[in-house]
Order: sequence, then structure tokens, then C-alpha cells
Amino acid sequence: MKSNPERIQNLSIEGKGGVFKFSYLQRLAAGTAIRRFLTTSKTPCGHPKNIIWKRQPEYKDVHTVLDWLTKNKNHIAIGCIATVLLLLQCLVAVGQQSTDKPNILFAIADDASYPHMGAYGADWVDTPAFDRVAEQGILFTRAYVPNPKCAPSRSIILTGRNSWQLEEAANHWPDFPQKFKVYTEVLAEHGYFVGSTGKGWAPGIANNEEGAPRHLAGRPFNEHQLETPPAGGISGNDYAANFEAFLKEKSAGEPFVFWYGGYEPHRGYEWQSGLNKGGKSLDQIDEMPGFFPDNDTIRTDLLDYAFEIEHFDEHLGQMLDLLAERGELGNTLVVVTADNGMPFPRIKGQSYEYSAHMPLALMWPERIVNAGRKVDDFVSFADFAPTFIELAGLDWEETGMHATVGRSLTDILYSDREGVVNPDRDHVLVGKERHDVGRPYDWGYPVRGIIKGDMLYLKNFKPDRWPVGNPETGYLNTDGSPTKTAVLDRRTAPGQYHYWAWNFGKRPGEELYHIAEDPDCLHNLAEDPAYTEEKKQLKEELYAKLKEQEDPRVLGRGYVFDAYRYMNQANYNFYHRYMEGDLEKSDAGWVNGSDFETEPLPVQQQ
Repeated sequence: MKSNPERIQNLSIEGKGGVFKFSYLQRLAAGTAIRRFLTTSKTPCGHPKNIIWKRQPEYKDVHTVLDWLTKNKNHIAIGCIATVLLLLQCLVAVGQQSTDKPNILFAIADDASYPHMGAYGADWVDTPAFDRVAEQGILFTRAYVPNPKCAPSRSIILTGRNSWQLEEAANHWPDFPQKFKVYTEVLAEHGYFVGSTGKGWAPGIANNEEGAPRHLAGRPFNEHQLETPPAGGISGNDYAANFEAFLKEKSAGEPFVFWYGGYEPHRGYEWQSGLNKGGKSLDQIDEMPGFFPDNDTIRTDLLDYAFEIEHFDEHLGQMLDLLAERGELGNTLVVVTADNGMPFPRIKGQSYEYSAHMPLALMWPERIVNAGRKVDDFVSFADFAPTFIELAGLDWEETGMHATVGRSLTDILYSDREGVVNPDRDHVLVGKERHDVGRPYDWGYPVRGIIKGDMLYLKNFKPDRWPVGNPETGYLNTDGSPTKTAVLDRRTAPGQYHYWAWNFGKRPGEELYHIAEDPDCLHNLAEDPAYTEEKKQLKEELYAKLKEQEDPRVLGRGYVFDAYRYMNQANYNFYHRYMEGDLEKSDAGWVNGSDFETEPLPVQQQ
């Protein structure tokens, strides 16, 4: 597969000021400026819009705008040629810079929620590298992962498709279908040097037809290890040194794509590492999630989590410095995010605000204008792959990848606007199927939802099932932790049962939250008459989009997701094997033995 030469050819626009030539990437930026200019009621030189835009006012595609301008230059009022060129003037200077395909550094933390980066105002988490990316680029305030769990989240990133469109890869610990090509494979075919360090696509199995690992995130570079990790539970991987080894191996001038997958802040943590090694104090946390009791144990756990985020951030900073030293930072798109929410009860693996709302900052020094802006458009993780494909100069149709539901972020990258850049980006979809085991027959907990404006609507398709796994098998969909233990203890504590119910209890078939007023998602408005019409509209839009995407769950074939095998052989069919005595509590190594209830609980205690 080769790039379409007509798509990436240089563009020249001739006017009184001379001939201006623009490469493919510059066409993207120019088109954004021109498109905005042409959609105003009058031009700056006083002519009605339709003098410039004589035909096809519905054209919105960046390339189409510029192609139209060149093909129809005789239709452009002479008095406005200078205005059009004026809009492009800033790009003439850019024309002196590199027009090569951009490098891409994709940095993804393992289990970190949206608020917990310094740029978002979290004073108890020190993230100078993330903040640097935000200050020199764009900080996104509404980025969401459609399926907030490690493997499904990464599958979405790599394919540009929602998890319910990925067959087995909708689940955690799947056998990734060979039919789904990923963006790293495409870019490797088109001249990019591709690599990764740390956690790539995981956990699960992703082999090619010969049975060899596909390395979906790129060829691993993991040789360099730290002499002494800063705390127990932190990976020994020297991420920055491995990135340097990757850069040394690539050819001069060869564009690269690198996946930095930190293992932090995934559990487990060294207890009190945030206090003893991070120099933190319990009173630094100014606001606790409302679904947790406020005590020293949980505050300490949160500080340990923060300490691990800072380790991820430290290596990111070293990578940025390395690129700057090599003179390669300017033409590198840096993307920093996390795969899903923090590894705490009611967050990781759920579909609430803390679960799916992700930190996201992008930096591209040579291209992004008005750096330091905040963007409020809704962004989905399905948008990453089409962004990278477009920036590489490729049409999606020539990649061999399955159709994407994502939308390239270039309209935002090349804009200078803050706040809402593209009003069409007004919602995201979320959902899940099976994450961890722990229910009979390895059943999942199917959910679909939509976030639009300030509202979150969720449809729980199987409310009779335990949302985080059965109590008698340890609530296996929630990692063991001091916080989990503290909340489980509230089940029998006088006046504190509600904490257990919020985190581990069964849920109704529908949930509706005003996330601007209730980010903890504690006040379900689904049965509130004042929200009947809004709930109806959200549900209708959700179902319409899921049907467009051919989601088996809404087409009457949701059983396929439960039928896909959990590929961790040690723990598949855990519920029955444990209940029959074939497995021990210790075989579920991600939870504590004390998490297991001694016997099945009633359907719901009140």
C-alpha cells in the first residue's frame, strides 16, 4: 500500500504577494484557518461570503477547501485574495521549518484518573512533564476512554474502533483477532520506525497466523533496567534509557512512532511510599471522592498512587529532554494520557466519571499554535488512530484497517481556539463487557452509556449480576488495596453501609448523572421525573449510534461477549473452580484473601 501522491503533493497559491507553496501538513493547518474565515457572514474586506464561496458551501473537509481555492481561484474576488493570503501568512514562516512526517511519542500511564495531574489543579500530584506538555501544547478537559480497562482501552487506541466492534477484544484478557490491523503496523509499512517500552497492549494474546507475537504497540525495547526502583511495586524498567536505545537504532531522518507504556500507577504500592519517599502529607489532599470514607488509610493509599504517577512523569520528562537535545522535539507530536481510571473501588473498570474521564495533553512545538490553551471538545480514545494515520499522509481506506468510528484531532491541532473548537464533538460513548472473572461462567457485566453535555446516561443490561464480581469470590473486578479493605469493612459498620453499596452493591438497570454537579456519580436521576425527557433523548441517541456501529449487544447477540474465552488459563472459569475447591484465594493474585466473603450475600442489603 502506497500513499496517494495527489493527496500529499505541494500546493501553490498565487497572488500579488507572490507564490506561496504549502506541503501536505501545512495544507491541514491552512485549511482550518480558511474554513473558519469562509464560514463568517462577511469577509474582512467587506464582501459577502458567497463571493468567495461561490459553490458548495457545505464543503468542510480541509483538503477540499484548499483544492477548491486552487481550482476556482478565478471565482475569488480580487479584493479578497490578499485576505486569503493574509490568513496563510503565518504558515509561510512555517514553510521554512521541517515538512517531514511528524514523529509520534505516545505516553500512556497505567490506571490514572483525569484530575490527578498538576495541570488540572491537583496540588498533591507533582507532574512537571505532563504540565510542560500542556503548557507548550493543548490540555484537553473532556477526553474519555470508551472502555476503561487495560486491554480494551488499548485495543480502542490501536484500532480506532469502539470495543464492542472488536469481537474478542471487547473483553479483558482476550485473544486479539488477527483480522484487526493496528496503526503501528500500518505506519511501519509506510516508513516509520516503530517501537515501545513497558506495557504495550496487554493483558491477553495477540499472535499472527504463524503463532508469533504481533507486538501491537511496537517492537519492545526493555533491556535497560533501573539499579534500584524508587519504591516497591514500581517497575524496574528504565523507560527513558530504553527510549534512548530505540532512538539510537533508527536511521537518521527516519520518522518514528514510540509507545511509552508505564506500568505505573498500577498496583501494588509500597505502603506509605508517598509519605516516606515522596515527602507528602495527608492534608495535601484537598478533596476526597464522596464514595470513600475520609480516613488516614485511604488518604495514605491515594498518596502512594500519586507517588507512582510521579515516577511515570519523571521518565516522560527525560524523554522530552532527550528529544530536545537531539533536535527532534519540534517535529514530534507528544501525546500523554492513561488507559483507564485509578485502581480504586468504583473507578477502574467501571463506567463512571472517575473511571472513563482521562487526562490528556498534546504537544507539537512546530505545529500547534496558541500553545497553552484548554480545549473542551469531547475526545474519544478512538480518535487517536485516525489522527496518527492522517498525520502520516495516509487515507484510512488505504491502510487495510477496519473502518474507524474515530475522528482525527487535526481540526483541534491546527486551530488556535480555546474552549469548544468543533461543536460537532459533543459526546462520547462508553461501555464494557467482561473485565475480570469472578462471576458464574465467567460472565461479564455489560454496560453501554453516553456522555453528552453535563449528563452521563448508563444502561446496565444485566442488573441481576454483581457489577464488580461476586462477593464470595472476592469482588475480583476491583484490585485488592487498603482502600478496598476499608470500604468492605463498612458493610457491617453502623451507619456506613452506603459506602459498601456504592462500591460493591448491585445497580439498577438505568443510571443518569449530572456529572458537572455530581462528578462522583452518587445521585442517580434516572427515575427523577424532571429528567424523563432528557433520559429518553440520551437513550435514543445511544441506541441509534450503537446500531450504526453494529454492536451485538443491542442487536440481540450480546451473548457472544460472554462466550469468548478468558485467555488467562490459570484463572478462567474461576468462580466454579474456586467454589468447587480446585482453586485457592491466592490464585487470584490481584486481590487480598480478606476480600472474599465467607458465603454468598443476599441480592442486596438495605
